[in-house]
Amino acid sequence: MNDTARNTEEIKYQQALKRVKKIKGFYSHLLIYIVINTMLLVVNYNNSGENANFWHWQTFNTVFFWGIGLTAHGLSVFLPSFMMGKDWEEKKIKELMEKEKQNKWE
Repeated sequence: MNDTARNTEEIKYQQALKRVKKIKGFYSHLLIYIVINTMLLVVNYNNSGENANFWHWQTFNTVFFWGIGLTAHGLSVFLPSFMMGKDWEEKKIKELMEKEKQNKWE
């Protein structure tokens, strides 16, 4: 295997590693969201007692706003590959490098 092939494989490996870390970060965020919000809802339900004030906005505002953040995190992890295509980033990098090369020689 020549140096160019090794470098290409190394770049692909680093990109895959970066993507896996982003996905892992999202799943960790999702797990924490589920655990913490389940605990908060259980505590709020147990504390609501006979007053039946469990079904108020204050009970669910953390779930709602944190859910918006979690959705944004998920979109940032998964949406670019759907919107931009499989190898969009790599193609764009090569395109910009070619433009830079051309500008240096002109």
